[in-house]
Amino acid sequence: MNKSQTAQKASIFSIIGNILLAVSKWLAGYFGNSYALIADAIESTADIFSSILVLLGIRYASKPADKDHPYGHGRIEPLVTFAVVGFLIVSATIIAIESIHNIRTPHEGPKTFTLYVLGAIIIWKEISYRLVARKANQIGSTSLKADAWHHRSDAITSVAAFIGISIAIYMGEGYESADDWAALLASFIILYNSYRILKPAWGEIMDKDMYTDMANEICSFSKNTEGVLDTEKCHIRKSGMDYYIELHIIVNKNITVREGHDIAHRLKRALMEHKPEIADILIHVEPSR
Repeated sequence: MNKSQTAQKASIFSIIGNILLAVSKWLAGYFGNSYALIADAIESTADIFSSILVLLGIRYASKPADKDHPYGHGRIEPLVTFAVVGFLIVSATIIAIESIHNIRTPHEGPKTFTLYVLGAIIIWKEISYRLVARKANQIGSTSLKADAWHHRSDAITSVAAFIGISIAIYMGEGYESADDWAALLASFIILYNSYRILKPAWGEIMDKDMYTDMANEICSFSKNTEGVLDTEKCHIRKSGMDYYIELHIIVNKNITVREGHDIAHRLKRALMEHKPEIADILIHVEPSR
């Protein structure tokens, strides 16, 4: 299974899981009189649409390079991540506004059964986060990583809701709004996670130097290649799930152009076999002093 198929399967898993959870939360929140659970349902509903966006983005990003897009279509991934963050911000804003309204309005406390629903949701969302995050790290997908953080964000907001509902139920009269305070706290957690998701995607769009470990590995590997005396610099840019490398190597100044060319080609083949996530490498040959 290639990287695109792996990412698409993970996205479909997220979509199905979010649909089931959103329905469960809406029903439990409505009949259990818990706005914290309804706030959770709002986020899960937004997650459905954002996961669909991620799926569409991954499918588009997997299209091969063409005449108009010589570096492929991978840059759609961070753009999709921006849209995912937009969904999160809208969800957080709606939750915050409704929470403040409910805090100011006296209402009946939540029902006890909502705690059991939340307990099951927290476990499932944390499992979902770990599964999707592992796939995202395996294939290097920014948008899938954002989708994984949706699951973690949902788990955290569910924990906040669990605490708020517990206080409202067990402390009794006068503490009914603890449920709504929990929802308000959840909205700020969602906003913080939005920032965490947005930062690497923005760096990817701006070609920020974010791959120091990978660059060091490439340089170390290159120095162990026959004919390469040293490396001068290594620049890495990411497009979708693929990496494009610009590497400067130093060779003996007394060898021929053909020999320098052959060294560069051997190194390119070796590096692309060593790290399959590399889509292409441009190697500059520099003479020794």
